[in-house]
Amino acid sequence: MAQKQSILGRIAQLTKANVNALLDKAEDPQKMLDQMVRDYTNSIAEAEQAVAQTIGNLRLAEADHAEDVAAAKEWGAKALAASSRADQLRAAGQPGEADRYDQLAKVALGKQIQAENEAKAAAPMIAQQSEVVEKLKTGLVGMRGKLTELQSKRDELVARHRTAEAQSQVNDAIKSIDILDPTSELSRYEDRVRRLEANVVGQQELASSSLDAQFAELEADSGQLEIEARLAELKGLGSAASTPTEEENA
Repeated sequence: MAQKQSILGRIAQLTKANVNALLDKAEDPQKMLDQMVRDYTNSIAEAEQAVAQTIGNLRLAEADHAEDVAAAKEWGAKALAASSRADQLRAAGQPGEADRYDQLAKVALGKQIQAENEAKAAAPMIAQQSEVVEKLKTGLVGMRGKLTELQSKRDELVARHRTAEAQSQVNDAIKSIDILDPTSELSRYEDRVRRLEANVVGQQELASSSLDAQFAELEADSGQLEIEARLAELKGLGSAASTPTEEENA
């Protein structure tokens, strides 16, 4: 009986546990919930075994009580039958046989009283056992409900923890982006491209200037050639004017 009371006390303690208050005090809530789920599962298994054993003992006691009640009724019937037979024999003038049946009636009455006393003594124990069984059954229902609550809390906590970790990783990524601003890297690269483009423009302008100079030089050379040609032409005309013709010589 003490074992049943111990199980009953543990059931009451576990079903009254405030999960939220325990979580607030826990350093690692998820580990604490995992341990509580294991403890509750083990306690429920022990309680179920205790309830089954208690129910079994109760049913045996009830069967014994029923047998005592039936035996008391049976012995009472035997005592009545023996007493009636004794009265018949005594009326028939057979006192010796009548006394023998009266003695049998007394033995039957003794057996009846013994069975009645046993049934009466067992009744309080049966009532107490029945009460314990009902409390254990109610406690089991509460423990199963508490286990479901614990499992739900654990699943919720695990999901929240994973979400928080993912959010933390996102925040770290955002923070690293803020520290190393990619737009600044793009700006520096853009400056390099602009300088390169300016250099190309400069080279193009330089090449164009050189080409213009070459054409200008070429134009200058062609002008000088024309001057030289005209000078030669003038000189040719002059020579022709100073030479006497055949008619003049005649």
